[in-house]
Amino acid sequence: MQIGYKLAAEAFGPAELIRQTVRAEEAGFDFVEMSDHFHPWLDNQGHSPFAWTVLGAIAARTERIGLATGVTCPTVRYHPAIIAQAAATLGLVSDGRFVLGIGAGERLNEHVVGREFPAVRKRHEMLREALEIIRLLWSGGYHSYEGKHLQLEDARVFDLPEEPPLIAVAASGRASAWIAAELGDGLFATDPEPDIVSHYRDAGGSGPGYAEAPLAWAKDERTAAQAVRETTRWALTGWKVMSELPNPVNFDAATSTVREEDVMAKFGCGPDPDRHVEVVQQFVDAGFDRIVLMNAGPDPDAFLDFFASDLSDRLRSLKPASQAA
Repeated sequence: MQIGYKLAAEAFGPAELIRQTVRAEEAGFDFVEMSDHFHPWLDNQGHSPFAWTVLGAIAARTERIGLATGVTCPTVRYHPAIIAQAAATLGLVSDGRFVLGIGAGERLNEHVVGREFPAVRKRHEMLREALEIIRLLWSGGYHSYEGKHLQLEDARVFDLPEEPPLIAVAASGRASAWIAAELGDGLFATDPEPDIVSHYRDAGGSGPGYAEAPLAWAKDERTAAQAVRETTRWALTGWKVMSELPNPVNFDAATSTVREEDVMAKFGCGPDPDRHVEVVQQFVDAGFDRIVLMNAGPDPDAFLDFFASDLSDRLRSLKPASQAA
């Protein structure tokens, strides 16, 4: 079991994200995971720095903690050759601490370059081709690729780490879980759904399973829920909504009826470690073993202290309910 800290790149600027990572390393987290967005989910979050610049600076400021994208879409806003080069470079400057989280993308971030944001079937086809291109470039030498959607012409990534970064592929159902099993080294998800892990394992996937657990620390449960409702209520919409809406204003409208009670039903809110453990346990029971704590509370430093004093040992000792007996 490894425990990660989610860098809320939509809520904080780059210097603050670097500072939080240094503190997360001191608090004992195994890795940090950062979204690769162009826009925040809501305008009032107010930030969305370039992930690769921030992660490079984090690599230089830290010694032990792992780094991961959660997740990068390598097909519309980027070309997979650029991601192959960026990830290889980050693998080198982090001394092998980087994990490349890859997914089929969200309209929120990909439409900005003026290209079509395809339907999910086509996005999966493009994701498959992108993963093949990245693997090809990481094998060394010059390569070309002629796919249905993506092409590569006489390209080579010159600076390659001895061991390529692990690739964790985001999945929300059977089709994407099969892609993760075939072309990835691990699985990434945002919901505690055992079926996603089962599809991945049944298709031959044997790597680690990354998942984000929704938490919000504050001095009382109500304050924590209010903070989630103000800035992170988009997390209650579900993946089919999260992947399709184009702008923060659309997420604002789509989540206007979210209540604090809805937040508390999904998030671990407040200062009680038992509730936070209960939320994380759902993901452990579903089969995930790399749990990313996504704190949507108002005080990141207090949450980091709370993790070190009240959560770290308890979370690392969690086992699936099926193994408890």
